[in-house]
Amino acid sequence: MSIVDRRTSRSVFTILLYALALLLAYAARRPLLTVVFAIVFAYVLEPAIIRVQPWLRGSRLRAIGGTYIALLVLVAALAAFVSPRVAGEAQTLGHDLPSLLEKISSGQIAIQMGQQRGWSHGTQIHIQQFLATHRAQITEAAQSVGRYSAEVAANMGWVLLVPILAFFFLKDKSYFGSSVVESFQARPNRAFLQRVLSDLDTMLAQYIRAQLLLSVFAIVAYTAFLLILRFPYAIAVGVIAGVLEFLPFLGPLLTAAIILGISFLTGYPHWLLLVGFIVLWRLVQDYVNTPLVMGQGLELHPAVAIVAVLIGGEVGGVAGMFLSVPVVAGLRILWHNWQLREAGPTVVQEPAPAHQKAA
Repeated sequence: MSIVDRRTSRSVFTILLYALALLLAYAARRPLLTVVFAIVFAYVLEPAIIRVQPWLRGSRLRAIGGTYIALLVLVAALAAFVSPRVAGEAQTLGHDLPSLLEKISSGQIAIQMGQQRGWSHGTQIHIQQFLATHRAQITEAAQSVGRYSAEVAANMGWVLLVPILAFFFLKDKSYFGSSVVESFQARPNRAFLQRVLSDLDTMLAQYIRAQLLLSVFAIVAYTAFLLILRFPYAIAVGVIAGVLEFLPFLGPLLTAAIILGISFLTGYPHWLLLVGFIVLWRLVQDYVNTPLVMGQGLELHPAVAIVAVLIGGEVGGVAGMFLSVPVVAGLRILWHNWQLREAGPTVVQEPAPAHQKAA
């Protein structure tokens, strides 16, 4: 009689194998994230490639090459005409930021803003004392932002691999999918995996393209409005707002904090107009643009999306925030198809009620 039960040993071995896989994935998180963002980049380019392919005698390789060339031309044009203005404003903001942070940490900003806005002397003193008391925390927060920015800059080398890996994914996309499906021998498993991959492909394509469009809408809206109001660093802030639009829930909050923070620190007088615009834009973006662009979307409750973003931020930082919503949507797709598989091939989904279709 064996001392260790065979089933128990097999279970322990499986758990250890999964733990080892997770450990290796964490150790190789940078190249894995590079692969993930390469796939995201490929999904962004896929509509253009499909549109161009019939013009090039149906050659997908030529369509990919033509799309890459057009993208390089567009990036060069933006770098020539838009980048100098954005870089100039960003440089000015970076030059002014240390002195602004010093005024905040020392409490001097309270006296300056109080005199501009007509605060009472007592209010100025209270705010100055509060800022001076929390000087260490303010300095630490600023240093944390600087360290994170330096870490992001150090990882820029991985960004250069994204378009290269995306090229191979676009070129052999169908081959990768069929290889994964054919690795399963049983027919039910093949059908299940094929449905999952098809649903994931549709979901990712729709989500990524929708997020890209929403980001472009945000760049145009913020930049135009801030330029009209002669807001400091308008173009740089508009570009930052567009990039932060990729982060669900937290991105818009960070954008609002940046805009209101700059208006406060620079003594910008029309801050009420800024607040009104931010609120109005969020209503338009969340209740008009998002449903229009996303369609049926990811079929996730807003509360689930918010929790996913918070957990993703804790686990993976900014990348975790960006990937959290599609990951949860992918798990929902996997669970839904697994339920269909367990129910058997004879189960047919009932059509949605009329009032749901109308909605």
